[in-house]
Amino acid sequence: MEVEMKKVFIFFITIIFLFSFTDFGYSQLTGRDIMVKVDEQQSVNSQYGKTKMTLINKRGKKRIRNVLRYEKSYNGEKGIDTKALIFFEYPPDIRGTGLLLWNYEDIKKDDDRWLYLPALKKIRRIAGESKNDYFMGTDFTYDDMGGREVDEDTHELLGQEEVNGINCYKVQSIPVDKNDMYSKKIGWVIPEKWVVFKVDFYDKKGKLLKELRASDFQKVSNIWTPFKLHMENFIKNHQTVIEVEDLNYNVEIGNQVFTTTTLQRGRVK
Repeated sequence: MEVEMKKVFIFFITIIFLFSFTDFGYSQLTGRDIMVKVDEQQSVNSQYGKTKMTLINKRGKKRIRNVLRYEKSYNGEKGIDTKALIFFEYPPDIRGTGLLLWNYEDIKKDDDRWLYLPALKKIRRIAGESKNDYFMGTDFTYDDMGGREVDEDTHELLGQEEVNGINCYKVQSIPVDKNDMYSKKIGWVIPEKWVVFKVDFYDKKGKLLKELRASDFQKVSNIWTPFKLHMENFIKNHQTVIEVEDLNYNVEIGNQVFTTTTLQRGRVK
């Protein structure tokens, strides 16, 4: 009886050991493998969404922005990965302000970005050196607002870590472009869902600059999607909260949407 009890005890210890060190059943995955899975999980042909942005300053004062976003995948056609168009609907003083983004597959090629300001009635091209400027008072840079290829960073799996009771892969991502404003990013990825739960952004001196937290994950067209993003800038003592109010994947969007003509018109229709 005692021998049998010892066998049972050893069996349970073995099971606990295996489950503790099997990397959620994906023990052979590298940091890049994990980020590829994240990229594939969120891959869609197109999307259209409405979001509410809340900007919060160091005194707690809030400003609201209502935003429309259109995005379409081109799968490498003419070297283009995705195109996106963003319009502000509210408040009235910035209504029609827009940002057009063309994201290229070649990581050595600068993405194209155009900003339209109705008050000036001018389109301004955002040069490569300006990609790290903050977009319209938010805590997201122009570069943050666009897409990012997996191989624009080198990825290293640092291990596993529990965050707010959620088991995650912890991945360090270092930009290939030495002119990038971030020295590194550390992301926490939820296995199975393959979504990024949290990202820490570090400046060139290795100091924590910003933290992005994703929450309210919902399935849209079988794709796990965060319906709330909270970016906190520790240097500026400022926050930006993005809440999804409407989102549709794989909808028909014409190529004419992603042009400077539509951008200058201030609306799609």
